[in-house]
Amino acid sequence: MAGRLAEEHDEVEFVGTPNGLESRLVPEAGVAFRSLQAAGFNRSRPWTLLTSTVLILVSAVRAWRWMGERRPDVVVGFGGYVSIPVGLAAVARGVPLVLLEQNSVPGLANRILSRWARSVGVTYEESAPLLRHPERVVLVGNPVRAAVLASTRAAGRHALGIDSEARLLLVFGGSRGARHINTALVGIRDRLMALDDLVVVQVTGPAEFESVGDLLNAAGGNADGRWRIVDYCEDMGGAIAASDVVLARAGATSIAEITALGAPAVLVPYPYATEDHQTRNAATMVLHGAARLVPDAELDGDLLGDELLALLEDASSRATMSAASKALGRPDAARRVVALCREAALRPENPRELSDSA
Repeated sequence: MAGRLAEEHDEVEFVGTPNGLESRLVPEAGVAFRSLQAAGFNRSRPWTLLTSTVLILVSAVRAWRWMGERRPDVVVGFGGYVSIPVGLAAVARGVPLVLLEQNSVPGLANRILSRWARSVGVTYEESAPLLRHPERVVLVGNPVRAAVLASTRAAGRHALGIDSEARLLLVFGGSRGARHINTALVGIRDRLMALDDLVVVQVTGPAEFESVGDLLNAAGGNADGRWRIVDYCEDMGGAIAASDVVLARAGATSIAEITALGAPAVLVPYPYATEDHQTRNAATMVLHGAARLVPDAELDGDLLGDELLALLEDASSRATMSAASKALGRPDAARRVVALCREAALRPENPRELSDSA
C-alpha cells in the first residue's frame, strides 16, 4: 500500500519496530522508515503486562512529539502492537486514523483503536461485529505487493528452472518457517517422490534450513534435485504463480497472495495464533472451495499426504480450486485502502468528536 501511495506522489513514512523484518524490507522498497519500540505481553509472565504498557506509553509520547513536527494528513494502522502508540498519538493530535484488519478475528490493537478510527478496512466480513463501530467497517481486502500481482506461471517457472510440464508443490510457513510443517513434509517424502514428475520447493525459514536438510538426507535425499530446500524465497509471488499446489500456514498475507494468484492450497493453521484466527481464515477458504484444511494436530498422520496427493493427481480439482481461489482474491485492495485514506484525510469531522460519541 505504501508503494501505491508513493506512485501517486504522496509522501509516506512507515513506522515499525527496530528488530522486525520491516526494518529491512521497508527501506529496501524505497520507503522512509521510522523505528518505534512496542511489544505485547506474555500471559505466562504476568509482569510483562506492566512492562509492555510502559513501553507503549513511552512510544506514544515519542510518536506524539514527532507527529507534531511531521503533521501527517492521515495515519494508517495495520494491527501490530506498534499501531497502538502511533494510533493513540494520532487521536491526541487530531489526525484522522484508518485501520486495516487482515484477519478474520481482529487483534488487540485494532479492537482498542477502532473506538476512534474514521474507518476500518477488513478482509473478512465477519470481522465487523467484533469491532467497536461496525458501521465504520468497509470490506477492502488485504493489499498485495504489485510485484506479486504481476507474477506469472511462465516467469516463475523460468526463474526456478522448472520444466513447464512438471508438477510443482510449493511449501512455506511464513517468514520464519514452520517447524512442524517442515518435519511432517519430509516424513512423506517417499509418497510424494513416487510422482516422477513432481518437484517440491520447500521454503524452510532460516532457522530450520540446516535441520530440514539433515532430515531430508536421512529420509533418502533430494531425489536428484526434485526436492529443493531454500531458507528464504525473495520472489514469493513468482513461486506461488509457478506452483500447482501450495502448502502453507493460514496467515493473512499468505492467503492474500495465494488468492491474488489463484493457487490451489492445503492450509495448516498455526494452532497458537491469537483466538485461533488462522483456523477461521482457512475455514473461509475451504467454504468457498479454494483450499483444503489439515489441522496442525493431524500433520503426523496420513491426512497431509492424502490431501496433497489427491490434488497433485487431479488436474480437474486443481482447476476448480484455482478459479475459486482467484474469485476470493482482491487485487485492487491497495487501491481501496488508499481511497479510504484519502476520504479520511478530506472528511471534515474531527476524530475527537468521534471519540466523544463512542
